[in-house]
Amino acid sequence: MSTQFTLRGKPKRLAVLDYGLFEVHAGPRTIGICGFVIETDADEVVLIDTGFPEKYAHDADAATEQDALGSFGRVLSVTPENLPEAQLGKLGLSKTDVTLMIQSHTHIDHLGDMAGYPHAPILISAAERALPRPLYWSGKQPMEWPDREYLLVEGDMTFGTGFEVLHCPGHAPGQLAFMIALPQTGWVLLTSDAISRASEINEKFAGSWDVDQAILHGDRLMAMAAARDAFVIFGHSPEQWPELKKAPHWFE
Repeated sequence: MSTQFTLRGKPKRLAVLDYGLFEVHAGPRTIGICGFVIETDADEVVLIDTGFPEKYAHDADAATEQDALGSFGRVLSVTPENLPEAQLGKLGLSKTDVTLMIQSHTHIDHLGDMAGYPHAPILISAAERALPRPLYWSGKQPMEWPDREYLLVEGDMTFGTGFEVLHCPGHAPGQLAFMIALPQTGWVLLTSDAISRASEINEKFAGSWDVDQAILHGDRLMAMAAARDAFVIFGHSPEQWPELKKAPHWFE
């Protein structure tokens, strides 16, 4: 394991990957499952998160039953087109183009293809990597840690010019968020599940792994976004997702 890694280039463009739709029983609310690609001006390709395990694209009902996910919600749409390989293909990329993979955290809708990039190191919170297995869902932890080089994050870090990794435990013990500077768009804050949707702030992050930490970091992230006039992309916003520009389109 290592903490030594930096990007050679600056972020050039960012794409939102569409990993499908899920309905949360609470509300109910329909949420998008997203990942991100950041391409640098040194032709590096950073992939953040990989959506649900592939089995959900083949038989969502059986996978839901196997993982006891039905107590939380139901898959509305996860197809082969929502898997990472197809989403990367929309951008003219393949899995072998990925220079680095980042796990924002290890819940079931974020780590499905974590093992699919044997050539690329994985950047992840040290707190999350210290767990015996990835979090997965509801106490079920069927996945092993892939045999990879892990780049461990223990606090906020500058990962290269215009690429900041923000350590935001709360939703999960090793939750990460990201602040990216793009040439035309300016700063973009990717909250991941540190703030799943804007309303979660007023809801005081109920149900989080650590509510107090979630509130602290939620407030911190929004203050950072305001200070930099950043465009905020929330982790699972029912309001934002339908209108959000997605692959094959880029934010530049």
